Amino acid sequence: MSLLELDNITAFYGATQALFGVSLDLAEGEVMALMGRNGMGKSTTIKAICRMLPVRSGAIRFDGADITALPSYRAARMGLGLVPEGRRCFANLSVHENLIAAARAGHWDVARVTGLFPRLAERRDQGAATLSGGEQQMLAIGRALMTNPRLLILDEATEGLAPIVRQEIWSAIARLKSETGLAILLVDKSLAELRGIADRAVILQRGESVWSGAFSALDDAVTTRLIGV
Repeated sequence: MSLLELDNITAFYGATQALFGVSLDLAEGEVMALMGRNGMGKSTTIKAICRMLPVRSGAIRFDGADITALPSYRAARMGLGLVPEGRRCFANLSVHENLIAAARAGHWDVARVTGLFPRLAERRDQGAATLSGGEQQMLAIGRALMTNPRLLILDEATEGLAPIVRQEIWSAIARLKSETGLAILLVDKSLAELRGIADRAVILQRGESVWSGAFSALDDAVTTRLIGV
């Protein structure tokens, strides 16, 4: 059974329709890339999954339960962990305070998170606002892991970061895949890194699912036509 299922969902921002029929299914322990050009509905789809945007039609199911009408906090308690675009750390809190702010009991605790990102241990008492962009992204991922999710959603987790920091983030994601049973949904543009991690991909165009399949099946013709690379 799929862990996450989106069945032909539509969504609006006010009177403007943003999603016109997005479908996907993600299994336990699977890593999926959600792809498409800018403005095609990727972040909007993430907002719908996390119940931060109402769904007009279609259904969202998590672990077999219909969560289409749930408020976001209840969806999060079911095991949805979000690393939002732009990081959004609690600027006035320390690294440690950010990590424990929404912590839930489970495999992931401060020791395991700082084992994944040693820099967070070094910056334990430092204010989040004083961290570099890469360190804030590590903190955002660590904070999501501290909720002990069953599905980790990363929205542009490496965008705008220095190459060496990007590689640290990708290495951490690879470890999550190889060492845990965590399902991961990734929004990212980096085909080279995704090829080494993602099992499958879904491509959006104008708010609609237009391609899905094994990541290894993504060829130059598909990526040029639908992604622009």
